[in-house]
Amino acid sequence: MPREDRATWKSNYFLKMVQLLEQYPKCFVVGADNVSSRQMQKIRASLRDQATVLMGKNTMMRKAIKGHLQNNPDLERLLPHIKGNVGLVFTDSDLTEVRDLLLENKVAAPARAGAISPVDVVIPAQNTGLGPEKTSFFQALAIQTKISRGTIEIISNVHILKPGDKVGASEATLLNMLKISPFTYGLEIEQVYDDGTCFSPAVLDITPEDIRKRFMEGVCNVAAVSLQIGYPTVASVPHSIINGFKNLLAVAAETEITFPEAEKMKAYLADPSAFAVAAAPAAEEKKEEEAAPAQEEEESSDDDMGFDLFG
Repeated sequence: MPREDRATWKSNYFLKMVQLLEQYPKCFVVGADNVSSRQMQKIRASLRDQATVLMGKNTMMRKAIKGHLQNNPDLERLLPHIKGNVGLVFTDSDLTEVRDLLLENKVAAPARAGAISPVDVVIPAQNTGLGPEKTSFFQALAIQTKISRGTIEIISNVHILKPGDKVGASEATLLNMLKISPFTYGLEIEQVYDDGTCFSPAVLDITPEDIRKRFMEGVCNVAAVSLQIGYPTVASVPHSIINGFKNLLAVAAETEITFPEAEKMKAYLADPSAFAVAAAPAAEEKKEEEAAPAQEEEESSDDDMGFDLFG
């Protein structure tokens, strides 16, 4: 490629990245390991209305970001995360929605020798459908088998790979023979940038209900401490008022002092039987209401029995 064309391409790349940094306040730093060009095209198409994907060399991305720090110093927080095979997904839409779209575009892939396993891979106990001539292959991998109806059967589940393990040629061959595609590949979100703040993608799993629950737990703790040390706060004032009212009722119950809110309590303490008599008719009325539907059901069943075989 001619030098001028290369220089023009770099200039256009820097210009495009600066425009995206100015246009979008949010972006994902995504890992693109094992993502094919065809899969990348599908990802770009699915994000077309909500986000823009920009890939490139790390040195060029860092240079473009550093050149824009004068206009937006907060972008410096992105620099430590531009490492490895990564790209940027710019958006001004809801981060959770874009995250979900990225997850939907993951595809299953077979295990390849030399790849690093991102997950646990377990081969379930099963009849493999393979002939007895493959027995030695399973023995080499220390997998217990038996011959059942002329084919090899794996006796128990086999934990063949753990996260971080390197896939060997034997493991890759076995998984392909069993038609198991244990891995899923796509753009992996490594970091989230939102208006000058970088955070883990796990934060996107926090719901408003979770935030409210944690907030209320904090309010309860503040109220408890405030009540214990006698220091009034907004959180403790309602409890202090209720406790004070209880103390007033207690004083009114033991003395001749009275006030409108305490009159019913004092009347009850003076003559509890009056409240018992008042409660009894209410209970009887409730029983009568419950008995009425039962009586109607009995009458309807009697009416049904009044018909003979010919109506």
